[in-house]
Amino acid sequence: MKFTRTLVAIALLGAAGMAQAAGNCTVSLKGDDAMKFDLKEATVSASCATITVELTHTGKLPATAMGHNVVVSKTPDMAGVARDAIKAGAANAYVPAGDARVIAHTDLVGGGQKTRVTFPGNKLTAGGDYSFYCSFPGHSTLMKGKLVVVK
Repeated sequence: MKFTRTLVAIALLGAAGMAQAAGNCTVSLKGDDAMKFDLKEATVSASCATITVELTHTGKLPATAMGHNVVVSKTPDMAGVARDAIKAGAANAYVPAGDARVIAHTDLVGGGQKTRVTFPGNKLTAGGDYSFYCSFPGHSTLMKGKLVVVK
């Protein structure tokens, strides 16, 4: 009996280690009416088949006044995407249509709403320089963070 419990404990520890090795494939962010994300850095695994970014707008203001989204791009592309987002307009969630610099983006949401996007994990490379940010005009100066991609 004692031997069986020991084997079960070892099996459970091994399974927990395997789950940890699989890596994090989901980033969950909260954005508020003060133009802040709750995270300044998020980590995902390059081994993920797909990566999901979830955004919950915890504020009360509507999308027309204080809309938020999450855009993922290489860090050097962030300023250009944010600049071009103004021209893209609200109808396009402030994301330039077909922009190759944009790896992924969520829809634009207002207070109390949620959104998510899932994209292929192979769009990111371990050790690459990536950022996540809100492309609503003027928000990316405060609402941004580093996306760390590990093996």
